[in-house]
Amino acid sequence: MPDIIPDDSVGLVTPQTMHFDAPLALACGYNLESYDLAYETYGELNADNSNAILICHALSSDHHAAGYHSMEDRKPGWWETCIGPGKVIDTNHFFVICPNNLGGCKGSTGPATLDPETQKPYGPDFPIVTVKDWVNSQALLADQLGIKQWLAVIGGSLGGMQVLQWSIDYAARLKYAIVIAAAPKLSAQNIGFNEVARQAIMTDPDFHEGRYYDHDAIPRRGLMLARMLGHITYLSDDAMREKFGRELREGKINFGFDVEFQVESYLRYQGKAFVDRFDANTYLLMTKALDYFDPALDYDDDLTKALSHARADFLVVSFTSDWRFAPERSREIVKALHDNDHNVSYAEIEVPHGHDAFLMPINDYLNVFGAYMQALVAQVSE
Repeated sequence: MPDIIPDDSVGLVTPQTMHFDAPLALACGYNLESYDLAYETYGELNADNSNAILICHALSSDHHAAGYHSMEDRKPGWWETCIGPGKVIDTNHFFVICPNNLGGCKGSTGPATLDPETQKPYGPDFPIVTVKDWVNSQALLADQLGIKQWLAVIGGSLGGMQVLQWSIDYAARLKYAIVIAAAPKLSAQNIGFNEVARQAIMTDPDFHEGRYYDHDAIPRRGLMLARMLGHITYLSDDAMREKFGRELREGKINFGFDVEFQVESYLRYQGKAFVDRFDANTYLLMTKALDYFDPALDYDDDLTKALSHARADFLVVSFTSDWRFAPERSREIVKALHDNDHNVSYAEIEVPHGHDAFLMPINDYLNVFGAYMQALVAQVSE
């Protein structure tokens, strides 16, 4: 962490936990009898609760979206670029909430949580959760916090999919929907990437059919490979070429299978670091939630019909070099919204950074996003 907290940071933040005793009926048919949701808040809720914004996180993120957990914490929240005083999501005006999704591994009830019936970690017995389940649990969290309507629900990637689900299932409970680097459903190729990642984890000898907690083990190799594969898909070819090229780590070819190219070193580092902060069973759950997301399925496979229920105004943002969730997929969302005469703004940002661009301080992106959010400030009563 910097010696002095930047003026545009929310500063030191403390995660909170909300416990729910009422059962939550999941799409898979399972009732989760009780559960916890971890979350963080930034800024202050105004008198009439009209300035609340929900941030939905992506696959490997969590509730720590901004600020620092301690003075020793070197790494701020995952969306520090956008959340804070004077930033795009300006905490001088907005009350921002970011929960950790059910099935997560950072405080919300998930596979590593103790099952109250067995007093052992749920492990593979934790039920499959869907984007719809997450949205339902987030709505219950909003109820507990006294928020009847969000000023905006915002998310990138898998977070953007949650925004779409919110706009359909709870149309009257959000005024603005901001969908960034997302898609209305995964392509077969994307499902294929997720399956390879899951197989890497599940075939690791230390996986123990998902009960590795009982064996004091971690499927390190499998989780590392899954992360390496995922990370490749988050970057574009241009970004990797610009960052690494074909640079050799030692400046010469060693004719072996150890790390020789800088990109190999980078991917191994990312994979190893991920193992220390993420749970393998959670990774399996999150990728399945991605695979299953298809809001049009309940509406005769018609996205236009699904989004006919939406009432929010939309901002949809895509990035030209994002081949994981390509701009064509965002345009499908925009077309379905236009077919319903919804108010939608669309920006396609030309950048070489790939899918991860939505996390980066890219001027054109922040200018578009910031201008849209500035218009929302005028609607907030101080």
